[in-house]
Amino acid sequence: MSLDNVAYILAALTAGGGITGYVRTGSVPSIAAGCSVGALYALGAMRISNRQPYGIELALLASVVLAGSSIPRAIKSGKPLPIGLSLLAAYGLYSFGSAWSARVR
Repeated sequence: MSLDNVAYILAALTAGGGITGYVRTGSVPSIAAGCSVGALYALGAMRISNRQPYGIELALLASVVLAGSSIPRAIKSGKPLPIGLSLLAAYGLYSFGSAWSARVR
């Protein structure tokens, strides 16, 4: 699967999750965080697909932000939602980190 498709899928999942969190519980931080991280993934995906600079870096930044917020919550609570977000973040870190590392060399 191409990197832009991965970024588009992660954008949809994170933004959709934020919207779902808002609809279910009325949580404004959920919609703000989900849509912000989703927008970073989407912008990175567009830049990757158009072969513009900093697409991989934007998607990697979104993964770092998502990991930084979800992994500590997953460890502390052990609930399924933070664990799922942590897995998405880990996949993004692996995919975009590998691509960035290969390009830098």
